[in-house]
This record gives sequence, C-alpha cells and structure tokens, in this order.
Amino acid sequence: MVILTTSTGAQSFIFIPRNKTYDGLYLTDESTNVTTQITISSNATNDYYETITATFVVASPSFTLKEGRFYTFEVRNGSTVVYKGKIFCTDQAVSSYSVNHNTYTQHSTTNDFIMYE
Repeated sequence: MVILTTSTGAQSFIFIPRNKTYDGLYLTDESTNVTTQITISSNATNDYYETITATFVVASPSFTLKEGRFYTFEVRNGSTVVYKGKIFCTDQAVSSYSVNHNTYTQHSTTNDFIMYE
C-alpha cells in the first residue's frame, strides 16, 4: 500500500510494474467511486522497480486527496493495465499513526471499590 499526504506538492511512490512502458495514472476514490486521471510529472526506471512523481491535484474536475481516505490506482499503457495498487491518504506520521487521532479523549476516574472476604 502506498501512503500519501494531502499536500498539493509533488509526491513520489515506488512500484513494480508488469511492463516498463506506461503513460497514465488513474486514481479512484473508494468513497465516491470517481476516477480521475493524474498527470505524471516524472518517472525513474531502476533495475526492477519504477518511481513515479506526480502532483495529486487536478483543477478540472476539482480533485484533491482527502485525509483518511482510501484510493485505488492503476498505472496504464494506453488501455493495458501494468500495475494496480491501493493508496491511503494521511497527514500523520506513519510510525505513530492512530485511527483515533484528535477524536478520542481519555477520561480518568476514581473507581474505588471494596472487596469483602
């Protein structure tokens, strides 16, 4: 799974494609089921993996990555799919990620009890 942020700047991710030739990146929001084509800014070919850099903001129709959402993506060469994957968008640090971030507050209580023998 690829982890991205809500940043409007360029972001990169690594993947291992079925074919080294590709020309399109398509994101589908799993909440709304809307597919958007993302322009690839640059790509780098390594021995066995590829790196794509893209800006995940589209002006028309309006699209930005949203916090806490899952996306599926496809890297295509024309109409042929060369890679399918999943993206999770969060601004939290991955090492300390919490589903309850800023929503759960811990309450303290004086739970005194007496045991009779």
